[in-house]
Amino acid sequence: MPDRLRAGLARVVVGADGAAFTLLVALLANGHALIEGVPGTAKTLTVRVLARLLGVTFARIQFTPDLMPSDVVGTTVFDQRSATFSLRRGPVFTHVLLADEINRTPPKTQAALLEAMEERRVTIDGTTHALPVPFLVCATQNPVEFEGTYPLPEAQLDRLLVRVRTGYPAPDDERALIARAVAGFDAHDLAAAGVEPVVTLDELLATQAAVRTVHLAESLQRYVYDVVAATRASADVALGATQAAATLDGRSFATPDDVKDVAGPVLAHRILVRPEAELDGTSADDVIARVLAAVPAPAT
Repeated sequence: MPDRLRAGLARVVVGADGAAFTLLVALLANGHALIEGVPGTAKTLTVRVLARLLGVTFARIQFTPDLMPSDVVGTTVFDQRSATFSLRRGPVFTHVLLADEINRTPPKTQAALLEAMEERRVTIDGTTHALPVPFLVCATQNPVEFEGTYPLPEAQLDRLLVRVRTGYPAPDDERALIARAVAGFDAHDLAAAGVEPVVTLDELLATQAAVRTVHLAESLQRYVYDVVAATRASADVALGATQAAATLDGRSFATPDDVKDVAGPVLAHRILVRPEAELDGTSADDVIARVLAAVPAPAT
């Protein structure tokens, strides 16, 4: 199943193999993803294509400064004819939710997603409602334009399993994009582009369950702990912080390389670099690279 999803994404989203890998890690690990990239780097398109390949329901919320929590989760409305209240479900009741430019809405509305992301349910007027299974939130933000934005609180960042980075494609890939556009490709009409479901909902749920059965040797468990602990001990860090990667490779066991592959996407947005280190040009990714180089990996 993972191979079909990766092939489907690669056919439409050119030059985004790394982003596709990280997004699929979030999906198979039953987590959520923060997608960062400047405008025009296919953030929205990638999520739309993934939802269509999965054949599940999809909803998009454009976060704006005037967006209210009820616009996200829904509300109850009173029907005068029947003198009863009924639930008007918000866009959060879907399998794949694209929270576009999530940092452009105030914290009160951002917080409306917290219960949904952690508990897979929402509470409306005191009544709890379960969300569809699976439930994947893909939140996008522009990492270079901060005017009129509200930084995501640590509590919400922690609910995002991975951070996906999108960038400009390589020159050959950009020329391929131009040629495809000339040939008539329309990103707004994925059906016409031949993007159809390649997996069933049962297959997806079975694969998510299989991720939990991937063998993680005790030595590898210690390695994971040592890597995380080393980020906390780093002098450059003020706040520190696999199995899915093995599944993507079709293996029933995890390796140190799997840990290294996911360390950046999983840990970088959970690390707060000290201001003095940032002034010296040190980033969270730099800290993680140093940690991975310093912590010995197990032989098996």
